[in-house]
Amino acid sequence: MFDGSNFVAVSGLSLLAVLVLMAVTAVVGARQGRVSVVDTTWGLGFVVVALVAALVGDGTGWRRLALVLVVAVWGLRLAWHVTRRNAGKGEDPRYEEMLAKEEGNPTWVAIRKVYLVQGAAVWFVSLPIQVSAAAGPGVTAVAVVGLLLWAVGLAFEAVGDAQLRAFKADSSNKGKVMDRGLWSWTRHPNYFGDSCVWWGIYLVSASAWPGVLTFLSPVVMTYFLVFATGARLLEKHMGERPGYADYRQRTSYFLPRPPRKA
Repeated sequence: MFDGSNFVAVSGLSLLAVLVLMAVTAVVGARQGRVSVVDTTWGLGFVVVALVAALVGDGTGWRRLALVLVVAVWGLRLAWHVTRRNAGKGEDPRYEEMLAKEEGNPTWVAIRKVYLVQGAAVWFVSLPIQVSAAAGPGVTAVAVVGLLLWAVGLAFEAVGDAQLRAFKADSSNKGKVMDRGLWSWTRHPNYFGDSCVWWGIYLVSASAWPGVLTFLSPVVMTYFLVFATGARLLEKHMGERPGYADYRQRTSYFLPRPPRKA
């Protein structure tokens, strides 16, 4: 049985927690002069919501525990990966371009265009977690399928990131396009894995009513990954790199498939 009043409490406290986290991130970003610190907060925001849901929700206990664990593993790994990747670097060119289009105080522009937008996205995408926290027993088999899909997604992300890190660490690869391992099957294995993670979390929520109604959350996440701030912007940035046009011709954009022969 779904407890509507408990869902309101979970959702409201989740929103408040995300707003506080984004406010802290805005302060840190202003002091460092880098809006890109929000990329670390992105994964942590979902972990915060999952913790709120697990502690405040009164729904089925094992499902709340499962979701907080899988979200924590995913979110903390992502936050650590992004922090290590961005260490010692300046502002992300994507944010530079975005902020350059707006007049006014850069901090206030960043709050309006980046921090509030990403905070709202975290809250909306995490709705399956919030709804599941207030839901009763469901179909266990559906939840298991969701957890398996989550595991596939996490593997794509973690392995893809590790392969790219090893590729960049080899000085002989400087100026070359990464086209090995998972990167030979899809140009964006990390974004594909991210999408699988959130469709898996959705299935866990959908295993109990009314979790199935939160399908727009993984749809929005996938849209961000494919068309908005993820793969599309990266393709624009990488498009002029030597060899990328050939790589694009033989390698799938998003969904993995065997590479085309040259």
